[in-house]
Amino acid sequence: MKELLKNNYNVYDIELIENSEYSYFIFQDKLYYLVPYARSEQELKELVSLNEELLGKGIPTGKFVLNNHNSYITFYNGKQYVLLETQAGSNQEYNVLDMIHFADKLVIGSKKSILYRNHWAELWSAKADYFEYQIRQLGKDKPIILNSFSYYIGLMENAIAYVNNTTKKYKLSVNEHITLQRKRVVFPNIALNYFNPIHYVIDIEVRDIASYFKSLFFNSYEDLFTEVYTYLKRRKLGMLGYQLLYARLMYPSFYFDIYEKVMEGEMEESAILPIINKVEDYELFLRDMYQILSKFAPIERVEWIVNKKES
Repeated sequence: MKELLKNNYNVYDIELIENSEYSYFIFQDKLYYLVPYARSEQELKELVSLNEELLGKGIPTGKFVLNNHNSYITFYNGKQYVLLETQAGSNQEYNVLDMIHFADKLVIGSKKSILYRNHWAELWSAKADYFEYQIRQLGKDKPIILNSFSYYIGLMENAIAYVNNTTKKYKLSVNEHITLQRKRVVFPNIALNYFNPIHYVIDIEVRDIASYFKSLFFNSYEDLFTEVYTYLKRRKLGMLGYQLLYARLMYPSFYFDIYEKVMEGEMEESAILPIINKVEDYELFLRDMYQILSKFAPIERVEWIVNKKES
């Protein structure tokens, strides 16, 4: 990696710290991170344009750095990378109020973008089909995955059905902000991840919020429900918004994110056990979230969740 940085960015004499997702370093008193890039060049053009808009609004997003060849993409050992200059303290954390604040700064409205991810049911259905094909081809030697897969694909199908049912009955209201979102938000929600532009998408605000709540749950965050109520009291959603928030909570991204890394050989199969071991607790969390959201809107019921009893 040091060779990549020296030959393509004239960066040298640095201490490079590497982890599984990116490498970072300080050069001339600025913090940079080098990250793999797997999206299209067309998306990169939109990400760069979006980033310039964010920087102009004072949002401390990671800034794309051109290499010596006047390109944002650098090829190295058969992979693509981009270099980002941080604009905020890398370990600064953001809570749900901060997320609302930043979402308000980039409301997209009806603007068309290839970064827009609004057909959730279709995207999830395509993923479910692929996962089922993949497990048949590659899952024979993975007993933990094989014993848990059917449950989580079933939960995914519940989420798909929930989105399909509710979107047929309701439309997005003006209260559902179409704004800057991310593929995932994790806890602790630090700047280095939250303002990493290669993860940006355009979607409704409840995407990031649901992702954040799920991550809080699996990190045993004691103030999870405080954050939930903070969001719901601050944001008045439309009928569809509340239900899409619930659908995203139901969608088991936390399982399939690890599943994909296991299937690609990036993680040991045992890494998925902490998710599986909390399955009962997560069902109770979904039940409790239904009860909370029902105080704000008469959202659709999922009977087996609503009727869940504590063991």
